[in-house]
Amino acid sequence: MFLKLAFLFFIGSVAGWLLEVVFRRFFSRANPEHKWINPGFCTGPYVPLYGVGLCILYLIALLEGEGWISDPVWNRVVLFAAMAVAMTAIEYIAGILVLKIAKVRLWDYSREWGNFQGIICPRFSFFWAVLGAVYYFLIHPYILEALDWLARNLAFSFVIGMFFGIFILDVAHSVQLVNRLKQFAEENDVIVRFENIKTDIRSRAELQAEKYHFFRPFHSKRSVTESLREMTDTFERRIRKSNRKKEG
Repeated sequence: MFLKLAFLFFIGSVAGWLLEVVFRRFFSRANPEHKWINPGFCTGPYVPLYGVGLCILYLIALLEGEGWISDPVWNRVVLFAAMAVAMTAIEYIAGILVLKIAKVRLWDYSREWGNFQGIICPRFSFFWAVLGAVYYFLIHPYILEALDWLARNLAFSFVIGMFFGIFILDVAHSVQLVNRLKQFAEENDVIVRFENIKTDIRSRAELQAEKYHFFRPFHSKRSVTESLREMTDTFERRIRKSNRKKEG
């Protein structure tokens, strides 16, 4: 089971990264210019949230055979609802932990209707339910076949081991970056908006004709702290400007 879950985490993290790249490029409101954006806080092509999510979806889908609800239609409705609740819970736990511990907001749903603390919202919970249905009908049968193939080809576990080796090093590097963001946030009593910082660094690089690194979105000629200071000043000016408009 451990090897199966490790394999699912590997597949889910990479597939989730691809899904996020496409969503941010073509559908995200936060990216009106429709540019390619490397999602998440890791450097490589993976988003751990989706890796954990795929493991959860797999385990929930296995519960269908328990026959707790006799009606197959309602059984699946409850199944998809459970998937949506589980994915929303994972999203909230990840978002609130990073927000409270590191003072970093990885994503921001504050403009979404019915949002809770800007971390979860009904619209994306609905998307999780849809994603759960897509997983159940289009992916789960192939996942079962893939796991059966894995059981007969254990040599592939070497590839999974390589993935986790690279992944752990990447996470260690990303944690160092988050710690720097946390230090800045605590010194200035602010919440750092992770995606906004990446967007700001990219925009400044394009204005100054600097090379932008897709897989290293925080890399620039300026340090991360300098970029944060410049961005904080910009927000303060916008707030003062907004207040002046209200007073006028």
